[in-house]
Amino acid sequence: MKSIHKLVLTAIMSALCYVAFTFIQIKIPTPAGYTSFHLGNAFCVLAALLIDGVSGGIAGAIGMGIGDLLDPAYVITAPKTIFLKFFIGFITGTIAHKVFHIKELNGKQLFKATVISCLCGMAFNMLGEPLISYLYYNLILNNSSKALSYLTAAKFITTAVNGILSIIIASLLYIPSSKRLNRFIENYDEKK
Repeated sequence: MKSIHKLVLTAIMSALCYVAFTFIQIKIPTPAGYTSFHLGNAFCVLAALLIDGVSGGIAGAIGMGIGDLLDPAYVITAPKTIFLKFFIGFITGTIAHKVFHIKELNGKQLFKATVISCLCGMAFNMLGEPLISYLYYNLILNNSSKALSYLTAAKFITTAVNGILSIIIASLLYIPSSKRLNRFIENYDEKK
């Protein structure tokens, strides 16, 4: 994939991450802050599958990072979000493209590799989100209240649900969209 295609697709996926995170979201207040159910991670993972790990991570970090920065409930957690979302994409894309070489697979092998790649990225998030949130609130924001344990527990639950939805959505969207995207890029290159 040429660098201009990669740049444009990363920008589009960043926008999709932002929209899915900001507008397809159910906020859950806790005594120490907010957590939410959202679909932003699904597009971060999809970007990593369609492009590569670094681009997918950048798309998720930019899209959901901007979402945090523009939302008063999340603005103080934007650095944590940027870090976590980058590594969701990076891990997913690295496993998909470097371990499984998903661009060369078809059928059941492709589906299995896609699901496993998504699972690895989301497993990082399912463990990292509650742990890094706890450390971030406790050490950086200096909030060591008892309410922090409620937020950490709520984040574990919402992150698990978000992760499962992301694996399902990204896996189902990747296979048909990757074929169309590759055909579009090939046709575009032939016309030039």
